[in-house]
Amino acid sequence: MPFNPFHLGPALLFGFLFFQHLDFPTFLIANVIVDLEPFLILVLGLDLPLHGFFHSFPGGTIVALALACAMMRGAVFLKPVMGFFRLEQEHQPRGVFAAALSGVYLHILLDARLYTDIAPFYPLSANPFLSGSMFAGFEVYTFCVISGLAGVVLYLVRIRKGRGQLPSESTAGTGSSDVEVEGYGEGRDGEL
Repeated sequence: MPFNPFHLGPALLFGFLFFQHLDFPTFLIANVIVDLEPFLILVLGLDLPLHGFFHSFPGGTIVALALACAMMRGAVFLKPVMGFFRLEQEHQPRGVFAAALSGVYLHILLDARLYTDIAPFYPLSANPFLSGSMFAGFEVYTFCVISGLAGVVLYLVRIRKGRGQLPSESTAGTGSSDVEVEGYGEGRDGEL
């Protein structure tokens, strides 16, 4: 399906669950970027399967690596957006590449349960993930919606947890006690 917003549900859930390990914006984009393939096939009127090469693990890997390289170069532009949503992260290559690969692979695994034209292990044509259930679509979309709702809850908890705390309070237990906050009590040497 061209740009399936349902893929953002698992992206939110797993993105917040593994926030310390995955680059969040990369993971969100990776979960939907693969759907550029069917979108372009429909818009350009190409006589190709909607879920072709880039909906396979080899093709998805190419997409993920290209996305990771682009995200490494574009990190500077994302900082203000991430700050606005209170989702600041240390931008590390390992997290970016892990997010790109795992996001694209998650997309492929979810779609592979639904669509007969996906060959996840291209050039092999078999799809061992294809569900024979007539409820496969309902199951996958329900998982995506519930994941999205859980992801929103995790985001709200994250925001609420950070609200009203001084940076020194939020870093308690991390060994970081020398935090200066302008306008909030004593600084490092006891001066006001």
